[in-house]
Amino acid sequence: MAETSGAETSGAETSGAASAGDREDGESGKVVLAAIAANLAITVTKFVAALITGSASMLSEAVHSLVDTGNEALMLVGLKRSKKPPDERHPFGYARELYFWTFVVALVIFAGGAVVSIYEGVEKILHPQPVESAWINFVVLGVAFVMEAISWVVALRAFNADRGEAGVFETVHASKDPTVFIVLFEDSAALVGLVIAAACLSADLLLDQPVYDGVGSILIGLVLAATAAFLAYETKSLLIGEAARPDLVHGVRALVREEEAVDHVNEVLTIHLGPKVVIVNLSLDVRDEVSAGQVERTLARIERRVKERFPEIRRVFTEVRAAGDRPSLADG
Repeated sequence: MAETSGAETSGAETSGAASAGDREDGESGKVVLAAIAANLAITVTKFVAALITGSASMLSEAVHSLVDTGNEALMLVGLKRSKKPPDERHPFGYARELYFWTFVVALVIFAGGAVVSIYEGVEKILHPQPVESAWINFVVLGVAFVMEAISWVVALRAFNADRGEAGVFETVHASKDPTVFIVLFEDSAALVGLVIAAACLSADLLLDQPVYDGVGSILIGLVLAATAAFLAYETKSLLIGEAARPDLVHGVRALVREEEAVDHVNEVLTIHLGPKVVIVNLSLDVRDEVSAGQVERTLARIERRVKERFPEIRRVFTEVRAAGDRPSLADG
C-alpha cells in the first residue's frame, strides 16, 4: 500500500479559509453577545423581584437567566479558544474546543438550572407561602419577555440564514455551529418559562393557592431539563466527530473522479474539527499504467482543487489502495 499526503495549503488558500471562518465566528459572537446583554439585565431584575415577593417561580426564572448568562460566557470562551493556532501537541488546532464548551453548557443548564428549579418548586409545595407584592412579578416578567424576545429574534435570524427549506430539528441536526442553535433554544426555553411563571402566578392569585407557584417552578425545571438533554445529545455528536454535509462529500467524490489517473474512488471520509474546519481522507485506486511521478502530481492537483472548491477543507490525506482492498476502522 502506498500512502500519500498532498501538498500543504497555500498561503492564499489558508487566508481565504480563515477569512470565511472569521466571518462565521463574528456572526456567532454577535448572537452570543446579544444574548449575554439581555440575560444579564434580566437576571438582576428577576433576583430583586424574587427577594421582594418570595416567589419560587420568579426565583427559578432568576436562576434560569443566571445560568443562561454563564453559559453564553462559556460559549465565548469556546469561540476564542477554538481560534488558537496548531502546536506540537495539537497539530490540527483547537477548533474542537468550541464543541467541548458547548457540551459543558448543556450540563450546566441541567445541573444549574433544571435541578435547582425543581428543588425550589418541591420546597414551595411542601412549605407554601403567599406571594407578596405580586404585581412586581408581572412587571418583571413582562419586561423580561420583551428582552428575551429581542435576543430570540437575533438568534432566529442567524439560524434561518443557513436553514433554507429544511425543518428546525433537521437544521439543528445538520448544523456544525452549535453556538447559534444553543442560544436559540435557550431563549426559546426562557420564553416558555416566562409564560409558565406568569400562568402559575396568576393561578396562585386567583385561586389563593400558593402551591401553584411551586408547580410553576417545577415545570420550568422540566423545560430546562428537556432543553439540556436535547442540546447534550446534539453537541455530544459534534464532540465525537461528525462527517461533513453530504453535498461536500459528493462534490469531492465527483471532483476526484474527473482525474484521468484515478480508476476508482474507494472512500471519501470527512470529519468536522470545528464549524468551518474539515479534514478529508481519500482512498483511491489509480490506474496500473500510471507512473509514480504522475500519481504525485495527480494527488497534489486533487488537493488544490478540493480546497479551492470547498474553503472549509483544511487538510487532505490520500492513500492509494486497490479497489477491492478496503480496510475497516474496526480493524485498527
